Amino acid sequence: MSVFYLATALFLLGTILLGLVRVLRGPGSGDRMLAAQLFGTTGVTILLLLSLVLEESALVDVALVFALLAVVAAVAFVRQHGLPEPPDTPIHRQHAESAEPEEPNDDR
Repeated sequence: MSVFYLATALFLLGTILLGLVRVLRGPGSGDRMLAAQLFGTTGVTILLLLSLVLEESALVDVALVFALLAVVAAVAFVRQHGLPEPPDTPIHRQHAESAEPEEPNDDR
């Protein structure tokens, strides 16, 4: 393995260690999710580096699948923990209308 590949692998190992520190000490879930995204990006980079060193083209396909999964995970996180919708949006109006209590009917 050439010096360039070794230096790149050590750099990637360093980014994983820094990301691990952020996962363990991160004050919020957003910081932890960004660190998880860093793991995913670093994993994709390691797979691409291995595909170059081992001359195995199938690892490129695996790296692409991991990259797509990272995007799906990020979108799921944002949908779960994103900013709330402003109260004047149609979805909030619909929920407000369905949550209003019905007036009692005194027709006897």
